[in-house]
Amino acid sequence: MTYKHLKPLLLAASVTFALAACGKQEQAAAPAPAPAATAPAAAATTASAAKPASVFDASELDSSINACQDFNGFVNAKWIAANPIPNDRTSWGAFNALAEKSLATQHDIADEAAKNAAQAKAGSIEQKIGYLYQAGMDEDARNKLGFDPIKPKLAQIDGLKTPADISKFIDDRFAEGDQQVFQFGSGADFKDAKLQIAFANQSGLGLPTADYYTDPKHADLRDAYKAYIAKSLTLTGVSDADAKKQADEVLAFETQLAKASLTPTELRDLKNEYNFVSVAQADKVTPHFNWQDFFKAQGLTIDKGFSLSQPKFFAEFDKLLATAPVAQWQAYLRFHAIDDASSDLSTAFQDNRFDFYGKTLSGQPEQKALWKRVLGTVNQSMGEALGQLYVAKEFTPEAKQHAQDLVTNVREALKNRIEHLDWMSDDTKQKAIDKWNKFLPKIGYPDHWRSWDGLDVKQGDFYGDVMAAAKFNYQYDIGHIGKPTDRTEWGMTPQTVNAYYDPSTNTINFPAAILQPPFFYADGDDAINYGGIGAVIGHESSHGFDDQGAQYDGDGNESDWWTSKDKSQFKDRTGKLVDQFNGYAPLKDKPDLHVNGQLTLGENIADLGGLNVAYDALQEALKKNPTEAQAKIDGYTQDQRFFLNWARVWRQNIREKQAELYLNVDPHAPASLRAIGAPSNMAAFAQAFQCKAGDSMVRDGDKQVKIW
Repeated sequence: MTYKHLKPLLLAASVTFALAACGKQEQAAAPAPAPAATAPAAAATTASAAKPASVFDASELDSSINACQDFNGFVNAKWIAANPIPNDRTSWGAFNALAEKSLATQHDIADEAAKNAAQAKAGSIEQKIGYLYQAGMDEDARNKLGFDPIKPKLAQIDGLKTPADISKFIDDRFAEGDQQVFQFGSGADFKDAKLQIAFANQSGLGLPTADYYTDPKHADLRDAYKAYIAKSLTLTGVSDADAKKQADEVLAFETQLAKASLTPTELRDLKNEYNFVSVAQADKVTPHFNWQDFFKAQGLTIDKGFSLSQPKFFAEFDKLLATAPVAQWQAYLRFHAIDDASSDLSTAFQDNRFDFYGKTLSGQPEQKALWKRVLGTVNQSMGEALGQLYVAKEFTPEAKQHAQDLVTNVREALKNRIEHLDWMSDDTKQKAIDKWNKFLPKIGYPDHWRSWDGLDVKQGDFYGDVMAAAKFNYQYDIGHIGKPTDRTEWGMTPQTVNAYYDPSTNTINFPAAILQPPFFYADGDDAINYGGIGAVIGHESSHGFDDQGAQYDGDGNESDWWTSKDKSQFKDRTGKLVDQFNGYAPLKDKPDLHVNGQLTLGENIADLGGLNVAYDALQEALKKNPTEAQAKIDGYTQDQRFFLNWARVWRQNIREKQAELYLNVDPHAPASLRAIGAPSNMAAFAQAFQCKAGDSMVRDGDKQVKIW
């Protein structure tokens, strides 16, 4: 399934999109808590205090920075200074370190599978993963092949003569799992979420957003992109002069698509995500692209219709079919055929792609080791199968049960908050509780593993295997169309360090890999666990009631279940959060570049709601253990440790180019601001650290944001 509506904790599975600490590190009148070096030895005298010191290393805290002025700096500045970003990454922090741990485990699994593939049971996931990984790691074989694997596709493109030929090429490539110009897949119907329908969405651009094609400040990147296009073409034998000419044509073509493409902020508007039309209506939008022919090529029968989600984009796509010269279409399709395959071809193609997308666009000095890149392909091709082996090795039933208990406690705290809101009417509250009652929490991994029968992975054929998996996964996805929605399916693999909420199924989902330190400790005190994984659970649960989630009912249907007065109150409160984040300018060298508070609103609502409900759940847990509630560990109270771990999980170093890119495209605020944004709105934080009105970490009066 396409899972385009998922709301993950992070934008991608293995990276956090955030920036290094940027707040002023100034001393203020309000005293910071005592650093570990001066904490009284007698502080750790309770059963909770006897838990391993490694659960939270208080020596990492910087007592020279006042917690009430720069909480992110207080918690993370020393760690950030001592932990530079590895050369093969664009950022480094708590999420990245845990993702690296997951990768190491996956590496062991893949290595073992590759060594034993020939002896493994024929057709088993162990054999398929083994052959796929084995072939990817055979760099000599890939280098000998050069671009031979894509020569048949390039020959097809060379043979295109008419717009009808181009349409048929697009139809046929989609049927092979090779998507062109736009995206297509399955998803829950916004009006009847129990049914899966087809969605067609804008795509087709090689630069991050439409602004990169027209904004003068991105002129250098456009030049670099053209150079990348040209070199990609020359690697397949195109002359330098012809490659430069084709690169100009590709950029001009994509610029036209970009002008008709919606921005990331616009795409958060539900009316821009769903536009249900009949096939006949779709054909009126694209008179030169026949949707019935497209569906027939995919082996689909579309009865009532599908979502042509961004009609303006598809109208421009159709216009280009009719008016762009065939040679320009060929240049565009030729380049994207090379670009799409580059990671699976020889070293020259891999290095060329990295030089632009890694070094130039993101500022990453070195490419990741081959084994990491190949594992990325294995995850893309057979991620859930690899996850099945990962879970067997890493995730215990006891860990799953403990996590389930935390989910239950945090969800109860959310319900209690909803019931006691002072700004919401009883009628809307009841509907919110109805939605809460229908939440489906999913912990660790799927209850039923997906079958990989029918995927033929051949020994020694890396590109062929990748394409076979792409077709297999695409057919699996579109096979959902016209069928009931399965709420038990997962949109992330168990080995992913992330979590998500899916509004179309009303499910909260916590993969096994995130249920580890620093988020979750089997032997950790309540404050640490609620400040870590508890806040993640609260975050995903709160997504059910963020600015987008609040437009869906408990069955996953788009529905207006609010009274007009309550909706107005909600918009007023969320508007304050937009203003708060609009005010942040996290890049020291670019003070005019601000966070987009509207783009990041959903995640900021989830952070604020999630941290509040996790704090409430902690208080309930401490009521059951008064001794623990009164104890200090390393000189810090339970409330303080709760907020300390929240900030710790958002510690991060990030390269400036990547930071700027994320400010343009990421619906999440920078990590340094997530560490402080929600706590600064909480009276509990100010009380825990003895902060005063006027301190940077105290937003009070009209500036304080209270939603859920």
